Amino acid sequence: MKYVRFRDPAGAVRRGELDSGHVHFANESYALEDDAIDVLPPCEPSKIVCIGRNYAAHADEMGSDVPDRPLLFLKPPNAVAGHDDTVTAPAGKDRIDHEAELGVVIGQQCRHVPESEAMDVVEGYTCVNDVSNRDDQREEKNWIRGKAFDGAAPMGPVLATPDEVPEDAAVRSRVNGETRQDGSLDQLIFSVPELIAEITTYMTLEPGDVIATGTPEGVGPLEDGDEVEIEVQGVGTLEHTIRRP
Repeated sequence: MKYVRFRDPAGAVRRGELDSGHVHFANESYALEDDAIDVLPPCEPSKIVCIGRNYAAHADEMGSDVPDRPLLFLKPPNAVAGHDDTVTAPAGKDRIDHEAELGVVIGQQCRHVPESEAMDVVEGYTCVNDVSNRDDQREEKNWIRGKAFDGAAPMGPVLATPDEVPEDAAVRSRVNGETRQDGSLDQLIFSVPELIAEITTYMTLEPGDVIATGTPEGVGPLEDGDEVEIEVQGVGTLEHTIRRP
């Protein structure tokens, strides 16, 4: 199944089931692209746990080694943006990049989860763009300026249950219709269960938290007005634009 979190014409926040391009809630049905509803991020995370260099080819294109354990960093709730939003990048930066990623949405509070039980705590999957300010990322170790600015984690448009997403699902990005990234989940160095086990060794994950699992090769710069698409096979396509003040 696929679910959409949205604001209905009365202003109430709802979660409906997506079927054949329509969102169904109670006795109402809306076209997904209907201007009568606002598609919201699929969850409200207390944190987004991001994974660096989880595709070998991406590590290579960044001139970095593949880590021997998952490389973790955080994005806070202010970084969340949604489908069809405009993301305003920090001003005065030379390079703002896109990074297409599978987002894992956690369904229950959890800690010390073994790999064998990791999928039990997963509510579903979504699309994430790990928008990155490379100017500051290169200058700092904790990547706050580089990764945690407002709107730096667009996600959506839906939450898809795991059965909807193939194990080798494609992960792609397009900018103004041109394909930039074209990878797949079977290229992940650390799998989703491995990531959940590692993360929950150190911190509690809450319902709605998101794990952004890393990006395939092909990351690149974004210019003012660019239209970005992040596609995960089985989930759908997240769309947003970039503003470079």
